Amino acid sequence: MKEKIIGFDRDADEDWRAKLTCGHYQHVRHNPPLNTREWTQTQAGRESRIGFEVSCRKCDEEKPKDF
Repeated sequence: MKEKIIGFDRDADEDWRAKLTCGHYQHVRHNPPLNTREWTQTQAGRESRIGFEVSCRKCDEEKPKDF
């Protein structure tokens, strides 16, 4: 299911995660060469993704909300 990003925060390991409209978090790690998401490294980059839609696996699996 597609959900919009409404914000960002960090988990206990200091990895970035997106806050989604559905109440779930989704990690958005920059971990080259596997995951290249340089936009996560700056405030402006993260802000540029607010409102962007991503697939939420937790919704597809009917998992409880994270927040």
